[in-house]
Amino acid sequence: MRDDDLSEAPSPEPQGCDDNQRALDLLWIGVSQRAMQTVGEASYNSWLRPLRPVALHDDQVVLLAPTGFLRDWISNNYRTLLEREFRVDIPHLREVVIDVGMDARLEAMTSRKDVITDDGAPVKRGGKVAGTGNGAAGKAPEAPSIIRPNDAEPDRSLVSVLDQNLTFDKFVVGKPNELAYAAARRVADADGVAFNPLFLYAGVGLGKTHLMHAIAWHIRQRRPDRKVLYLTAEMFMYHFIKAVRFRDTVSFKEKFRSVDVLMVDDLQFISGKESTQEEFFHTFNELIDRNHQIVVSADRSPSDLEGMEERVRSRLAWGLVADIHPTDFELRVGILEQKLALEPEVTVPREVVEFLAHRITSNVRELEGAMKRVIAYHALMGRAISLEMVQEVLADVLRANARKVSIDDIQRKVAEHYNIRMAEMSSARRARAVARPRQVAMFLAKRLTSRSLPEIGRKFGNRDHTTVLHGVRRIEELIQSDVSLAEDVRMLEAALSN
Repeated sequence: MRDDDLSEAPSPEPQGCDDNQRALDLLWIGVSQRAMQTVGEASYNSWLRPLRPVALHDDQVVLLAPTGFLRDWISNNYRTLLEREFRVDIPHLREVVIDVGMDARLEAMTSRKDVITDDGAPVKRGGKVAGTGNGAAGKAPEAPSIIRPNDAEPDRSLVSVLDQNLTFDKFVVGKPNELAYAAARRVADADGVAFNPLFLYAGVGLGKTHLMHAIAWHIRQRRPDRKVLYLTAEMFMYHFIKAVRFRDTVSFKEKFRSVDVLMVDDLQFISGKESTQEEFFHTFNELIDRNHQIVVSADRSPSDLEGMEERVRSRLAWGLVADIHPTDFELRVGILEQKLALEPEVTVPREVVEFLAHRITSNVRELEGAMKRVIAYHALMGRAISLEMVQEVLADVLRANARKVSIDDIQRKVAEHYNIRMAEMSSARRARAVARPRQVAMFLAKRLTSRSLPEIGRKFGNRDHTTVLHGVRRIEELIQSDVSLAEDVRMLEAALSN
């Protein structure tokens, strides 16, 4: 909980404010995840990610931004989007209010009373930002906050704001990401340079940013004497443009070329930006010559970065290039189970976990956001979590992730597996050798498609929806005791999911 953030924010109720804040935090996860899908990951990380929800009144949500500039920019450019996304869960919402306040996650990183920003201005505890005023629309955005844990040595550590939840111990490892994880751990554990550069690439929401944050956290904890700078490529470009504009390129070069570890996330953002690429190229070479570690991430491999100069792509491929593949079913289940372990007071049926792991395959961020949205709905409305509730609450998400698999596909795959004719799925035969595969197909049709029970029944020889429901429930019971049947169902689900 963020008690310091809430110290000056009015609570909607005198009782249960912790529960209210927890529910609001979970609600914000779903809202921000949907907003990111609209604006893109780079814009989300630069502008919306720093926001924190602090209060939910009858028809108003209050969000805190770390600076006056961010507050003004988001109010002018993203308020309508945020209000629309909040109304998905709170239809009666009137407005979203954006104010300036201290980010509690940043505050948790240090025990000092002040946190020093990049321009040297102190950010006070208790929700007040010293020296920032109210901000102005024409004011340049402030640089990422920098933590300096030792006043006696203010330049010994250079760590941008990191998410304390993105650490190695909270990263679920599976076959799709084991190489990238192992490489990240090697870089984080090395006292010198392991691979230079380490280039991580993956699609949206597969864990590359998580690994970047985890590396920075681990190095900071092991070697607080090392200067580690993490930032997005967009922010690198912003600082460079700002330096050129104010004729301060010397201090820019000193800042970025004096670090022990430079970490640049979402490098694809500078594709087509020739001047920024030029500066990145020289910064890269300078750090390599000094034997300082570089870690870079992007959404594609160096050779596939269109709009990037050939010499930059060549340098990026010098070290170790590690990709993160799309998650498989087992990894998605593991990720959900780890998240639920942090919510011991919430009971989520196993069938719900498996249902979400099957239906939401696009990326991990969306999968986690869906589960947190379900938990938030449970906390706000007091409704028990069930498969029916999940299908209702996540109807929009499930539609967006609707599988291409059809009932015909399911029937064909099941018939092949059990070596029966496709026509048997619609026949009136009740022999066990036919009836059981038919029930398995009904079960999979209910699980893997958005079709209603009557619609499924029509595909199985115009059977009544109660017959379909009986078949589904029968398979649900049997897979708890029949190991062979459970394995058959698992294999069929995996085959139909890929």
